Amino acid sequence: MDLAEAFTRRLKLWHVVAIGLGYMAPMAVFDTFGIVTEITSGHVPAAYTLTLAAILCTALSYGHMVKAFPGAGSAYTYAQQALHPNAGFLIGWAAILDYLFLPMINALLTDIYLSSMFPGVPGWVFIVGFAALLTLFNIFSVKMTVSFGAILVLFQVTTAIVFILLSATQSFGQWSLQPFTGKSASMSGLLAGASILCFSFLGFDAISTLSEETVQPKKTIPRGIVLTALIGGFLFITVSFFAQLLFPEASLFTDVEGASAEIAYKIGGTLFQSIFVAAALTSTIASGLASHMSASRLLFAISRDGFLPRRVFGYLHPRTKTPVWNVLLIGVISLAAVFLSLESATALINFGALVAFSAVNLSVIAHYYIRRGRRSLSDTFRYLLLPLTGFIFVVFLWTSLEKASLWFGLSWTAIGIVYLLYVRKTKEITVPSFQFE
Repeated sequence: MDLAEAFTRRLKLWHVVAIGLGYMAPMAVFDTFGIVTEITSGHVPAAYTLTLAAILCTALSYGHMVKAFPGAGSAYTYAQQALHPNAGFLIGWAAILDYLFLPMINALLTDIYLSSMFPGVPGWVFIVGFAALLTLFNIFSVKMTVSFGAILVLFQVTTAIVFILLSATQSFGQWSLQPFTGKSASMSGLLAGASILCFSFLGFDAISTLSEETVQPKKTIPRGIVLTALIGGFLFITVSFFAQLLFPEASLFTDVEGASAEIAYKIGGTLFQSIFVAAALTSTIASGLASHMSASRLLFAISRDGFLPRRVFGYLHPRTKTPVWNVLLIGVISLAAVFLSLESATALINFGALVAFSAVNLSVIAHYYIRRGRRSLSDTFRYLLLPLTGFIFVVFLWTSLEKASLWFGLSWTAIGIVYLLYVRKTKEITVPSFQFE
């Protein structure tokens, strides 16, 4: 199949950045602020700065691989081409965990937000409505979906900017670099905080699944990935800095896990707290739209190579050019939120993201440094040292992964190995060649 003609190229730089930021959910900075304040002894912005530096190494690795293999499969495609087709499938199989289940987690969060506002309405109503909304938008053209997601992201960013202005005004006169350089900071505390904050950056990688729908993907997607990480990181660092000036210690919170509501109320009273909740709600919708979209593209790429039934997972609607059966499947999976708690659902993700990050960093080394012999001084820095740094950071993150997530991920991988053996014996696998302009 001619990969260049499978999708219609409609997306530009601002589209992919909007999708990446929507997936990242800028309001996520408040969700972990209280917990990380406690862990880092009041140095959340310093932990975010450390996290951003480490994440950028992996973001650059994604950019390098997009230039070589601009396909919709993301980490699956890169590992398939740079390492081995079997490795590529297992990487994609693991990544499916995150992409498939994140819309379900966003459905749960939507239920939590709306149930607190409308306690008389059954929770399943919100979950079904959320899943239906995401599914309908993703069935129609990708450009319309992205435009709607961009509006939601703009509202979140505007809310974050208002927060920065209000908190900067209230803390005026006590500005200092204490949140970055305080004596109570320790490297162990910052690393522990970074192990939590890194998952706030999940989303920059999802942009790569839109490579076949983006104009000039070899230029646009790498720029979009780095811009998404930088914009998200800047927002996280700035918001957490001013929040830390007003809440320098975790003891100031009644509940460190629910600190976001306290922060919003102190900054702007009941009015801003209401706006804050609305922004948090839109973040779940924007993130759900982006992850729903990315998951459908990943399933499409895997099926196109023969690992999944092409008739179902490899079908594109002739008019909308969207993988409609994949979109519907993910919508149905999202309905499982009716039967799960947020704690049990979150145990299903993160494993896949770490597998993908590890594979992409190794793929850069294998493809550029080893196979293509790019070993000048500058190339050694770009294609060996930076991806190796990214890989080492991801290895550190593996040590912080919850046991439930690790065991579920390993079990899922074992199923993938069995399925791979079956497919290899019964089906013809096609490894695509990439010849994009």
